[in-house]
Amino acid sequence: MAQCISIGTAYRKDLLKDNLCRELWALKNKGAAVRLEESPAGGGLTFLACCISGTGQVEPVFKQQIAGVITNLIISEWEDKLLRDIIRTHYYYFDDDEKCTIYKHAQQKLNFNVQKKEKNKLWILNRLTEYLTSNSDIVIDGFIRFRLKEYVNSLYDVADEAVDDFLSEREYNEFIQLLRYFVEIQEPRVDLINVVLCCDGVFKLYDEKGEVINSDYLHDFMMDLTDNEINYEDLLISALITIAPGHIKIHPGSGKIPAGTMDTISKVFAGRVSRCEGCALCSSNNN
Repeated sequence: MAQCISIGTAYRKDLLKDNLCRELWALKNKGAAVRLEESPAGGGLTFLACCISGTGQVEPVFKQQIAGVITNLIISEWEDKLLRDIIRTHYYYFDDDEKCTIYKHAQQKLNFNVQKKEKNKLWILNRLTEYLTSNSDIVIDGFIRFRLKEYVNSLYDVADEAVDDFLSEREYNEFIQLLRYFVEIQEPRVDLINVVLCCDGVFKLYDEKGEVINSDYLHDFMMDLTDNEINYEDLLISALITIAPGHIKIHPGSGKIPAGTMDTISKVFAGRVSRCEGCALCSSNNN
């Protein structure tokens, strides 16, 4: 007796058909009689009827293989479409370029969390296998909407996180632009400032002669700081903006400037920053 499963889809019909043909061909090589028929329906929906008969060896795994094909396509194709639809409809107030940036943030999150992706894949596979055990037809779009709500909700969460990242990034860029403006309207107080990184995030500032920068420049914003309030990275950036040097040279010394701080300095003082590969200042602050 033949087993048949009818699969309806309005999206990626050709890819679904190709993958189903591949699976059915594998079963045919094991002695099964297989058939795949395509039937267009209304509203852009297409049904693909997969039938198998002729051997008891492959019939028990037939539905599992169909479930596997659909699962792979949901993860590799529908997920992207769902994410784009969520961003387009749920965050309609952003313009197209902003939505594109949010989408990229969301994709990075999904691709980075491989463990979560595999967990989703296994969960979807189990739900499909369970469903096909007692049903011989399925419409993929409807199955996702009504049977995979938990999965879809997780994509909403990813989109929310991506929006938060986008807003934080936009706020950061606006802040950088403001700092650049402050730097550009000031006359440099010194031609060159050497930033030497020491241990525990502490830094020292020297002029072009290798002499310590006059602390009078920094007095105003140092007055209100107490030891437990000091963030040396923020303090370094504030000090550089206050002094507004013509050029900044970063010396590794015995410390390591965080990548984020270096990125901020490079953006605020665009074209004015260089790194030292090793010199007397670095050596004298190497302990």
